[in-house]
This record gives sequence, C-alpha cells and structure tokens, in this order.
Amino acid sequence: MTTIGDCELINLPQIKDRRGNISPIHTGNEVPFGIKRVFYIYDIPGGEDRGAHAHYCCHQFLVAVSGSFEVEVDDGVNKRTFILNRPYVGLHIPPGLWAAEKRFSGGAVCLVLTSHEYDKNDYLRDYDVFISYKKEQNQIKTDK
Repeated sequence: MTTIGDCELINLPQIKDRRGNISPIHTGNEVPFGIKRVFYIYDIPGGEDRGAHAHYCCHQFLVAVSGSFEVEVDDGVNKRTFILNRPYVGLHIPPGLWAAEKRFSGGAVCLVLTSHEYDKNDYLRDYDVFISYKKEQNQIKTDK
C-alpha cells in the first residue's frame, strides 16, 4: 500500500551556463517511470489551489518550473506538505496518494510528467471514495 513515505523529491541535473541553465529529464533516470504524458498548469491566480485527487495507476512527477507552490500529499492516514520552488527539483507522487497543489505564487508554472495517458477512470476525485479505497487496500494487505 502506498504511503506518503513513497513520495520523493528528486534533484534534476543542472547544466549551468552564463547564458542560462538547462535541466534535462530522462525516463528511467531522473523520473522513475516511463513518461506517457506531459502537461503544465499556468495562469493560476496567486494563492489558488489545484489538483485534489488521487490515481489508481498513474505516477506523477511535478516541477515548479517558475514560481512556487506547495503539494499536500495524503495517504489516508498521514499528510505531508512539500514545497516546490526550484526548477531543478521534482516531486514523484506514486499512485494511491491524494495530492493537492496549494498556494501558488503569482506567475507559477507547474510542469507535470505522468506514467499514463489521460484516463478519467484512473482518477479518484472524491476524498471519501479515496479513503474507502485506501481502507479496502489496507484490508487486502492485512488478509494476505
């Protein structure tokens, strides 16, 4: 069963240059899954929240490529907040965890890399349903 301890902040490589820096991202190296989809969230009003869902199967990797925001991760028992504010640090969120992006700074851009293409059936969007799912998963683990 996935817990908040399975989330990981990952430092991306930095190729520094006086003209500007580059942080490359490779499947299987910096990101611990095959990348199937890339999207970014932007023009979020300062202080607003996004996300607030979990996935059954999909891994996510979030990077604050500009500005900052917090990611609150919840495993149904414990919560942990990560602050993303450097374009060379990403957060890996495995499936089975509730994640909410909060308190975006003005001008923030959140880059998201995922292990799966979009599938509306992979989303847990209701927190009570998520809690029931986690209890069910815990029961299955306990019965084994």
